[in-house]
Amino acid sequence: MKVIRDPLWNNIRLDPLALTLVDTPAMQRLRYVRQLGYAFLVYPGASHSRFEHALGAYHMARRTITLLAERGELDQVAPVERELTAAAMLLHDVGHYPFSHALEEIGALNHESAAAPRITTGAVAEALTAALGDGAPARVLAMMHGADVGPLQGLVSGSIDLDKIDYLKRDAMMCGVPYGEVDVDRLLDSVVIVTDPGTGRPGVGIMEKGLSALESLLFAKYQMYRNIYWHHAVRSATAMYKRLVDDALQSGALPQDGLADWTDEGLLHALLPSAPPLLMALRERRLYKRLAQWSAAELGQEAGEWIASDRALAVAVEDRLAVELGLAPGDILLDYPAKTQMLGVDLPVQRRGGTVEHLTSSGLVGALNLPALSEQLYHSARWLRVFAVQRVPVNVSQLWTLVTRDAESLRAALADGQPLLS
Repeated sequence: MKVIRDPLWNNIRLDPLALTLVDTPAMQRLRYVRQLGYAFLVYPGASHSRFEHALGAYHMARRTITLLAERGELDQVAPVERELTAAAMLLHDVGHYPFSHALEEIGALNHESAAAPRITTGAVAEALTAALGDGAPARVLAMMHGADVGPLQGLVSGSIDLDKIDYLKRDAMMCGVPYGEVDVDRLLDSVVIVTDPGTGRPGVGIMEKGLSALESLLFAKYQMYRNIYWHHAVRSATAMYKRLVDDALQSGALPQDGLADWTDEGLLHALLPSAPPLLMALRERRLYKRLAQWSAAELGQEAGEWIASDRALAVAVEDRLAVELGLAPGDILLDYPAKTQMLGVDLPVQRRGGTVEHLTSSGLVGALNLPALSEQLYHSARWLRVFAVQRVPVNVSQLWTLVTRDAESLRAALADGQPLLS
């Protein structure tokens, strides 16, 4: 076993397969991809990498598997399942694009899909196959997609997937904030293998005694999204980066293929010859300013979703709006973080009497209604914002009318040359 010193978990022990995987080019690239994208422009310590997080997630998997084995939970589980789960946790981010999730918001494949060729071919596939058999790369990829039927799938992708524990605590520590506190010991000690009442198959669940620890995970995630991941200045920089890369892809300055092969600085360096203004502004931390903002709770279920889901329409509206405000195309940016399962809760709970119930949107009798609460927290953390290169006079009520219009009427207005602000 190889021991690596880690600032969060102290010692992380890598078995021979993990050590081989760590030395592959796919894993080594993650040393040069920041975990939190442009958050370092707000929190200077947030310069840690996806590589560190991958090691931490692997450590969480090994630790949980050991606890399950000590309690006899894995007596009926094939030993190879343990190795596949640990490998999946180590590799779960190899498809990540430069600067975190931003490029997925402009239409790039999700990072799990981008990981496919990096896991099923090349050095990673060779290492997995040699250690765990011919089907190992496909099984690992399925686990990352949440599509595997193995009993330990829920440790890799689900309501208590272990990478959440590592990134919440690691990100909070590196940002220097007290928000990412999770009752890790209690939560891991409450993980159990149960027969899922929905599928009839064995899978990962949680003992009823661990629900309070699950609450700590939910609240930590909410606080980190509200204060770090979706901080207004972080989202301003992210919106600028998205527009920068989108423009480069559309103009041919960046190739459409291979986005997940770049490192953070490698991608930016490739754009230097054309010296786009947005690149220079990001390098010098000249961030766009807020003209207006509204929470998802104010907007309702569907208002503004076209900003997150229809990239071409969002860019067209940005540029028309910029002209109407006396600015140049690209000087106005609309930002609405992509709709996610940020606080989703869906897993089996083993009650104190031994029965198993599913914790879903209907909640659980005698417990805090986590699903309903998670939805409320989500809507208070997600904000739609209008950013501009400089502060300009604007009628906020007109902006509200614009962002709450449906996509079809906006397309018609753009096609007919109608003003968007009226």
